[in-house]
Formats: sequence, structure tokens, C-alpha cells
Amino acid sequence: MKASLKDTLRSDLNDSRRGRDRELTLVLSTALAEVRNREIETGADLDDEGVRGVLARAVKQRLDAAAQMRDGGRPELATREEEQAKMLRAYLPAELDAERVREIVRELIADGAGQMGAVMSGLMPKIRGRFDGKAASAIVREELAGR
Repeated sequence: MKASLKDTLRSDLNDSRRGRDRELTLVLSTALAEVRNREIETGADLDDEGVRGVLARAVKQRLDAAAQMRDGGRPELATREEEQAKMLRAYLPAELDAERVREIVRELIADGAGQMGAVMSGLMPKIRGRFDGKAASAIVREELAGR
């Protein structure tokens, strides 16, 4: 049986501690703490999809922080945040490109979803953790306006 994503994170955390990889240990322990906090909020253990959601949010936060740090003239801190995001991204499915998301949106519209909310509610479960929600929203708006 395949180990859950949470178990994989725990195992990799232990390996990073044994290997004295301070940066990976920090990133994984923080990610697992965020997973645990989310479990406390929801009152239930997270499945792999829930853990992926937490990791995707953590990646986005780090990339946003990196952008702010670059704007603030701190490129060394921005680079560190980007490296941490890269470490976490390794636990997520491959990212989707904009054209693939556009294809999914067109399929949803063809299947009868004609409103923004209906398209987004069908789209988000398919792309969560693999594509930015704001960019997806812009694609949906373009496709709805173009029909």
C-alpha cells in the first residue's frame, strides 16, 4: 500500500534531520505544523488532497513573500523563499500550463456551465494545487466573454 502524503512528509522530515539538512528540516516541519493546524480547524484528519491544498497554499505564500522581498530590495531573502517553495512543490503534482486550463474551461462551458461561479466550481477541484486560482479566474472570464 502506498504511504499517505502526510506519512511521506514525516519520513522525509526524519531523513532530513538525520542528514542534518537544516533548510529542508525547517520547511518540512513548518509544512507539517500547517497541516496539523488545518486538521485542528476542520476537526478531522486531512486526506492526501487536503494535505496537497495546505502545501499549495504554503508554496503560494512563499512565492508572494519572495516577490515582496525582491520589491523591498532583499534578493537574498527572496531567493531563500523561492528555494523553500521549490522544496514543497516537489510534493505536489506537476503544474498545469495555461493552455491545458483553458481546455478544461472550454469543456466545462460545453457541458453547460455558463456562469462564472458554475465554471469555477467545476474547475477548482481539477486544478487545485496545480495552477493559480487568480490566473484561472482570468481565463474563465476570457472564455465566457468570448462565447
